[in-house]
Amino acid sequence: MTGADFLSFVRADFPLTPTQEEKFLALDALYREWNAQINVISRKDIDGLYLHHVLHSLAIARYLLTLEEGVEAFASASVLDLGTGGGFPGIPLAILFPRAQFVLCDSVGKKTIVAQAVASALELPNVQVVNARAESLAGPFDFMVSRAVASLTDFYPWVRGKFSRGILYLKGGDVNEEISALMARYRLPRGSIHTWPVSAWLPDSYFDGKLVLHIEK
Repeated sequence: MTGADFLSFVRADFPLTPTQEEKFLALDALYREWNAQINVISRKDIDGLYLHHVLHSLAIARYLLTLEEGVEAFASASVLDLGTGGGFPGIPLAILFPRAQFVLCDSVGKKTIVAQAVASALELPNVQVVNARAESLAGPFDFMVSRAVASLTDFYPWVRGKFSRGILYLKGGDVNEEISALMARYRLPRGSIHTWPVSAWLPDSYFDGKLVLHIEK
């Protein structure tokens, strides 16, 4: 998928300003340059940047469109991207939602170097990158986002008590056992965890079994 293909696809659901389009198009060269120095995306997968990484990140935004006031609530929220790696899903979401404030956190310093360099090159004033562990961060944030950094039962205690609206978690595979274990361990009310298949928006076999998990406060 080229940058032009990406923009054509995204415009169907999200109106983009010329500035947003420029920033999205700039991602390809930026990640190719930095990935050659610090490997944050599999080098075999760098050609899949827009489909496998940028659009996958924006699946969170597309899921929010299915909720009443979902996008509106997120558009001006404070958001923590935990385990951001080179900036996913935080940087694509920060481009799409310029009024939201994002903190991109990763405990691996070299990964945050890439995320910071990309955010700086794109001139994203709504992004702060921190090299830290989740436990050291003060909250609360409105939302937590992340892309499969750990099992739900490991991830949830890192962020418990640090979000006021919800968790939006990109994860693949059979998550039923993880959801059941999480609900039992933390006595989460029935109906507080929702799953949405990414393939409902991105009909590519790469996304088979990949989900947006939404854990409500």
